[in-house]
Amino acid sequence: MRILFTGGSGKAGRHVIPYLLERGHQVLNADLIPLDHPGVDNLTVDLTDSGQVFNAMTSLANFAELEPGTGVPKFDAVVHFAALARILIKPDNETFRTNTLSTYNVIEAAVKLGIPKVIFASSETTYGICFADGEVKPDYVPVDEEHPTVPHDSYAMSKVCNEACGRSFQARSGIDIYGLRINNVIEPHEYATDFPAYIADPDLRRRNIFAYIDARDLGQMVECCLQTDGLGYEVFNVANDDLSVGLSSAEVIDRYYQGVPVKGEMGKHETMYSIAKAKEMLGFQPEHSWRDILDD
Repeated sequence: MRILFTGGSGKAGRHVIPYLLERGHQVLNADLIPLDHPGVDNLTVDLTDSGQVFNAMTSLANFAELEPGTGVPKFDAVVHFAALARILIKPDNETFRTNTLSTYNVIEAAVKLGIPKVIFASSETTYGICFADGEVKPDYVPVDEEHPTVPHDSYAMSKVCNEACGRSFQARSGIDIYGLRINNVIEPHEYATDFPAYIADPDLRRRNIFAYIDARDLGQMVECCLQTDGLGYEVFNVANDDLSVGLSSAEVIDRYYQGVPVKGEMGKHETMYSIAKAKEMLGFQPEHSWRDILDD
């Protein structure tokens, strides 16, 4: 597939794009900073500028596309990961403006240009736990896509608004628009550098609902979305199967979620951030775990 990927130079994108390239896709990275990786084409784009977004989606990806003499090829899909990645990078109003305006521009252009699929990055923060003022517990565990999304911070608010835009544009157009509520992205080297602290102090993972997503498995999730057509508008939690701490699921519930309803039986180390929907509808099956690197 010929894919326009926004934000491919970020923490997640720099792992997802190579995953897609390995599977034969052609990727044009639209970002403010190029991704230096073999086989990646880059275009510097300010996604808050609608004109630049429309132009990028009707652009050549590289010089080789001049050779057939048949005009500019059409993108088969757009993967939109570009965003200010959290609060406390820029002022709150700028975080909200950048994330909502860029997402609106990307989905609008894709719809109006007839691109049949958009996959966009939403966030675990939509559930209102990660950046809450003080401790906010889930309404129930494991947290699934039916859980209320009532955040208190500008980043998560922007993601909830982006989901509303995705749903509305899908209703207007009928194309496939899938939102990924991505949990804390972990690069392979971070298992050795960061997870010993999480094992020693599980409190560090409370705001992430004790979950994580290996950046390589996030690539698999995007590929699953690219290969699954006809779902219309859907949102999916994205995480790995297991907890990001050394405690068992029962111990996490006893220590952190006393009084919180538990939906069904849980496995010994089952994630508190349910990925059952992605498994059932997309065939997503995470392959990596910190337990492969560190002893429990």
